[in-house]
Amino acid sequence: MDRRILLQSAGAAMLAPAAGAKVRVGMLGTGHSHFSGKYKAMLDSPAYEIVGAAESNAAAKAAMAKDPRYAALKWMEEDALLHDPSIQLVVVECRVWEALAFGKKVIAAGKHLHLEKPAGNEWKPFKELVEEARRKKLLLQTGYLWRWHAGLMAALEAAKKGWLGEVYLVRGTMNSDRGIAERAIEAKYKGGGLFELSGHVIDRVVELLGRPKTVKSWLRHDTSVADKLADNNLAVFEFDRALAVIAQSAKMGGSGDHRSFEIIGTDGTFIVHPESGPPRMRIYMRKAQGPYKTGWQDMTLPSQPRFVPDFAELAKAIQTGVALKHSYDHELLLHETLLRASGEMA
Repeated sequence: MDRRILLQSAGAAMLAPAAGAKVRVGMLGTGHSHFSGKYKAMLDSPAYEIVGAAESNAAAKAAMAKDPRYAALKWMEEDALLHDPSIQLVVVECRVWEALAFGKKVIAAGKHLHLEKPAGNEWKPFKELVEEARRKKLLLQTGYLWRWHAGLMAALEAAKKGWLGEVYLVRGTMNSDRGIAERAIEAKYKGGGLFELSGHVIDRVVELLGRPKTVKSWLRHDTSVADKLADNNLAVFEFDRALAVIAQSAKMGGSGDHRSFEIIGTDGTFIVHPESGPPRMRIYMRKAQGPYKTGWQDMTLPSQPRFVPDFAELAKAIQTGVALKHSYDHELLLHETLLRASGEMA
């Protein structure tokens, strides 16, 4: 049997590094805005060795080759990266419209996959990708930012442990202040800014409440900018005994320090606002629960590092075989719900 086919058919067992060895990783695509942060997170981590990166866009590759941040980065051809038997993980950081095709190549090559968000605007190809990863026992992790945010984790813990009573309302906001070039990219999609950013919030909603019964969206272009971007958006998710409301706009000054998430229940309220700069939590409890006292209380959190905990989790899963916190089924539910809210599927 051809060595390449043999390696691919062996599944995840072949990808576990020797005890104490670093996870060898390749990066496929560089067009996503998260590339530099994820590159640095892995470069700084003792758990990773970055073998190289592949970029098919010659202009983008040339520009990055001149950037001192990437002086140590080795450039590889795509085929060589995908079929290097020493590489266990491929991190896909391409443009949104390339995500599903690139992700499919990684799983076909028998590698674990970190797939940048949003993972395309199609349902069937994404489902097929996830199911193939499941069949091959390959890890698949998508790049949503709030999964390891201490404030968001504390809010979900309070709700899941019943400290907030009966949760009946969840609200989230992730606005942006997009320039013309960014707007042009997001305008490619019916959901516009909501499709690009609100998956971070939807990710937390479906972890807490599951699959919504109905999803209703208002995808509007309300600014005077001369394009067709859906830049003022609202999505309402209906559950058996709760609602979730997500607002998103693309022309808000100071938007990065405005993003918020809140869970309201019959016995308590948990607000994370803002989620950065620094992140703060405001909590109300009818009676003392867990670490929280009766009444309103305010807490300030340390800065929440992006990408570091995600890749720490991924390295541990590859090295030890422990499952990722978010399952294949969660990734499917998240993407389905994002596409429903974005007007891409019923």
